[in-house]
Amino acid sequence: MLIARQLEPLLARHLARGKSILLLGPRQTGKTTLLNKLGANLAVSLASPAVRQRYERDPSILADEVGAIRAQPARRTPPLVTIDEVQKVPALMDVGQDLIDRRQARFVFTGSSARKLRRGRELNLLPGRVVVLRLDPFTLEELPPGGLHDVLLDGALPAVRATKDTADREADLRSYVETYLEEEVRQEALVRNVGAYGRFVELAAREAGRVANYTRISQDVGVSSVTIQSYYDILCDCLIAERVEPVTRSVSRKKLTKASRFLLFDTGVARAAAREGRRLPLSRMGELFEQFVGLEAIRFCRLHAPDARLRFWRDPDGPEVDWVIEHPGGFLPIEVKLGDRPTERDARHLHVFLEEYGGRHGLVVCSAPRPLRLTRMVTAIPWQDLPGALASVVGV
Repeated sequence: MLIARQLEPLLARHLARGKSILLLGPRQTGKTTLLNKLGANLAVSLASPAVRQRYERDPSILADEVGAIRAQPARRTPPLVTIDEVQKVPALMDVGQDLIDRRQARFVFTGSSARKLRRGRELNLLPGRVVVLRLDPFTLEELPPGGLHDVLLDGALPAVRATKDTADREADLRSYVETYLEEEVRQEALVRNVGAYGRFVELAAREAGRVANYTRISQDVGVSSVTIQSYYDILCDCLIAERVEPVTRSVSRKKLTKASRFLLFDTGVARAAAREGRRLPLSRMGELFEQFVGLEAIRFCRLHAPDARLRFWRDPDGPEVDWVIEHPGGFLPIEVKLGDRPTERDARHLHVFLEEYGGRHGLVVCSAPRPLRLTRMVTAIPWQDLPGALASVVGV
């Protein structure tokens, strides 16, 4: 059964007003399925080697194909053209620019590598001509029914969630790591030290959600800290990792953490990349829960509050707040606690943050069945209620 994606109305609205789209997203998040729903007049999938080679030899074929569609009787509007994995033949973006400028066609391009899309020397990003959207794994509101245990261990990739058997899910996640993270991403980024990169991927998965320590990881992997930073850049550019910056402005605290945190885009992929089994200690499940809440907040902001962003706050000598959503109206601090009975003690750092930066409300995200009032300014909410809570504060 196909699940409607929250991005679909936004995609349809931009197409209806005559815009073209650049749809970014990691592999297997459902971009191709979304394209198939659009009913394009011309659909090109560059995942096929034969199709890719045809356009590599002569990109101008695309213009001729669009011209043939426009010549059809009764054609009144520019045809809709979808090109899947456009980073595989970057020259098609130049052809697309010409057709868009002459109002000959509308396009939906998809890409799973922002590295090639943003940094390729020969790639035309069509500035001002396309709307850039992002398709992530399922959000909380899209996820099929299931418990928190499944969400944390298996993640939210559509194909994985559609698989019922636990062993099959595990095999699919391992395959994703081995064939994509460790092979395709490495080849695309021209990583020369294969062994070091493989060790880095495993460590990056285990360190996901923690403040990045390039020096320590470089010692474990056996390469320089500069190389480790470049490896993280590769993961971010290939849409596998999310970089979260800290809140660093403060009047009273001079030693706030300035290093970034990195989240892998899916908790199931992160667990598989870390080569962990399904029987994890409670402390590790708590770490995955914190990552899951952070990822859900990122996805919420992308879909509903593009002016908001996820941050964190940490004083090495004192309090810290797991996640902070910075939005035009101020800050929303969020603590994450895996358990169904949070207490007032769990809200103490939220109060410190609110006193420092102003604000009237903080959240503790937990696994309680219903919301709990912890203090006058802090409410504990079930993890399933997070999207609604964010909407009420950010003002969607």
